[in-house]
Amino acid sequence: MHVDQAGRHYTTVGGERRSYPTYLLRRSYRDERGRPRKETLANLTGLPEESIAALRATLKGRTLVDAEAAFEVERSVPHGNVAAAHVMASRLGLQGLLGPACRERDVAYALIVSRAVRPESKLSTARWWQAGDTTLGTDLGVADASTDDVYAAMDWLVARQREVEKQLAARHLAEGGIAMFDLSSSWVEGSHCALAGFGHSRDGKRGRRQVEYGLLTDRQGRPVAVEVFPGNTSDPESFKTAIVRIRRDFGITTMIMVGDRGMITGTRIDDLRKLDGMGWITALKAPAIAKLAEDGGPLQLSLFDTHNFAQITHPDYPGERLICCHNPVLAADRARTRGELLAATKAELAKVRRAVAAGRLQDPDKIGIRAGKVINKHKVGKHFILDIGPGHFSYRRDQAKIAAEAALDGIYVIRTSVRQDILDAAGAVTAYKNLKHVERDFRITKADDLDLRPIHHYLADRVRGHVLICMLACYLTWHLRAALAELTFTDQHIPAPADPVTPAQRSDQAKAKDAAKHTPGGLPVTSYQDLLAHLATLTRQVIIFAGQRIERLTTPTPVQAQAFQLLGTPVPLTLK
Repeated sequence: MHVDQAGRHYTTVGGERRSYPTYLLRRSYRDERGRPRKETLANLTGLPEESIAALRATLKGRTLVDAEAAFEVERSVPHGNVAAAHVMASRLGLQGLLGPACRERDVAYALIVSRAVRPESKLSTARWWQAGDTTLGTDLGVADASTDDVYAAMDWLVARQREVEKQLAARHLAEGGIAMFDLSSSWVEGSHCALAGFGHSRDGKRGRRQVEYGLLTDRQGRPVAVEVFPGNTSDPESFKTAIVRIRRDFGITTMIMVGDRGMITGTRIDDLRKLDGMGWITALKAPAIAKLAEDGGPLQLSLFDTHNFAQITHPDYPGERLICCHNPVLAADRARTRGELLAATKAELAKVRRAVAAGRLQDPDKIGIRAGKVINKHKVGKHFILDIGPGHFSYRRDQAKIAAEAALDGIYVIRTSVRQDILDAAGAVTAYKNLKHVERDFRITKADDLDLRPIHHYLADRVRGHVLICMLACYLTWHLRAALAELTFTDQHIPAPADPVTPAQRSDQAKAKDAAKHTPGGLPVTSYQDLLAHLATLTRQVIIFAGQRIERLTTPTPVQAQAFQLLGTPVPLTLK
């Protein structure tokens, strides 16, 4: 028996073609003379199409079962986020970068990928693998990793740190190129960390021990190397390590180092002068700028009549170029900020004066302590003149100092040893301003994506291992963010400014994306973290159907499909 489809077709006067199908259940046989015949057993036309399809399948020998009874979803595990990170890590050759294949490398690689998509403590990460709440643990063979395995992998990675960073330097740093270095810190929990110390906290955690770490990047901000220092290390001291790493560990003899004004000091410049091939780009501090602007000095506002920057020389800086820059937007912002801080300080000082006038505060020493706390709170004490005596307190603004500072609002001076034919004035300013890329890496590492802080380890090498894992996860995240920029609010078409001093502007394409909250193709735009969370909803299903065990991915949403298209691959079923 079989199901035949017949029917009739005709075209209406209006040209529309209509079909009226007929489904017949028929039996094929041969008559007494052996001739093939058909017998119609039933007209199935009135049945639903699903019933007709089921009857056809049955007549072909297939077994039909009840879907609810035979179909079971055994497990649904988040997969899309770790798959995206693994795809990018594979493109970067991250596993090979870490070292030869071994158990420690597998666990270290899993720690890096996990940090990029789910930054939690090492113990929480190991439990995440063990619980099967991600496909990463099973696919990478680390689901059974113990705490000892995790710490062994960290120790193994620290032992290979110099080799890993040497490979990254070979990729992204070249002879005669530009490298950027900056220092940051994170506070430490507990009181037994071997590297913890009291120093200048970039996290605003006063009175807390911390460790410091210096990050070396290429000119685009790709992390290349990281070094951990005790918590009381100064910026200039850490910069010496960066020079040693570049020349001794990486074998690069010609390099332009970029660092901020607190990093590349006069002493460090003297050290760099002794090294052939090492140039620098930094900026002058406020007192040095004020000296250049003194009567008869080369730094005069007339320099900026037609351009926002101008190049000068000065005997105090032999063999160097000074590029003076004036940013009107920055000038207005500084003037506004100073006015607000002066007003806030004046209001607080008025409270002290009322307390003295009311007789509640009479001792000169106590008045001085109270007033000192006020003027130090907003860092504008140099702009006030205080008169303190027994039962007496008055204050006034130092208008001369305020005017002198205001005259230099928005002015900064780039200092460089690089010759004009290698890097012109605009290029030197741009190179210095590119330190923003290192600051962005610190935001990614410390707060936005990787949650480096606070530090809970207390052995020095474990702290180094933790920071190194975060640096490598930052390297991975840097490339992931760039690849997925189309689906986030990142500006992919930053317009070239009229000059390097002009503040950056968002492109028209980015403004349109901001306003519409959708890509030109109609897909919703989100933050990078929200995109990772959405990718995690792409799960791998373990399905039991009629006794068979099947692994299938959920159908990607348009955003998920586009994300993997941007990564240049279909969604992989496994991470192997």
